[in-house]
Amino acid sequence: MSTFILAFVFFIIVVSAMAVGYIVQQKTISGSCGGLGALGIEKACDCPEPCDRKKARMEKESMRQKKLDEWKQNQIL
Repeated sequence: MSTFILAFVFFIIVVSAMAVGYIVQQKTISGSCGGLGALGIEKACDCPEPCDRKKARMEKESMRQKKLDEWKQNQIL
């Protein structure tokens, strides 16, 4: 049991040190290899058109943007 507690405390110390280092440096987290962009892939899937769920999300977002634009146009300042 003491080994488990010692290992747990060690990992907590390491994670805390990493968190403090991240906060102090104020850098964005980035991968070491550059991600999919380094391979010349622009998106995660190479489908010619988006799937139905993505189409629905895009339609919902466009409707939201349209309502927001309409609201801003009719807004009284």
